[in-house]
Amino acid sequence: MHGKPRSHVWTDLKSTADAKATSITINDVNGVDLDWQAGEDIVIASTDYDGTHSEVRTITSVDMRSSNPIVSFEEPLLYTHFAGKESFGNGSDFIEMRAEVGLLSRNVVYRGDPETSQTNMYGAHIMLHSPGDESVVGRIENCEFTDVGQAFMLGRYPIHFHMIGTVQKSYIKNNSIH
Repeated sequence: MHGKPRSHVWTDLKSTADAKATSITINDVNGVDLDWQAGEDIVIASTDYDGTHSEVRTITSVDMRSSNPIVSFEEPLLYTHFAGKESFGNGSDFIEMRAEVGLLSRNVVYRGDPETSQTNMYGAHIMLHSPGDESVVGRIENCEFTDVGQAFMLGRYPIHFHMIGTVQKSYIKNNSIH
């Protein structure tokens, strides 16, 4: 399965996004126009003590696409998402910490049942299996997986290479799983 390649699928914030904000500024995209579009979904990672504070938003517009793009959305953020440098010691040492921002939307979508998958924790999955000789090859790139995976069921991950061998001919790249 191969979807359309995207200019950027993962980046981070340029500046802290406060709770109630309806836009974020992301880090420099090195002169390559950001191809994110209105109607597509992004996720902004949590930067506080609670990992459930990641937030999904639907893009309404993107400005300044080639340098520090500003991505706008309608629903305000519920939490603050930090971006900055924290100095320590004599001030010459620092840790750069920034909320990551990922593009969830892709043009090829593999999906479980949107009405029951989350409630039942029982979604779609892909399993590739061979007797260990890599006679099965899976190549999945630039696709979106949603309502996938099966809780409490061993080996029922969204994508599972089961006893396939060394997996030298297969790949999974630039996909979103949510």
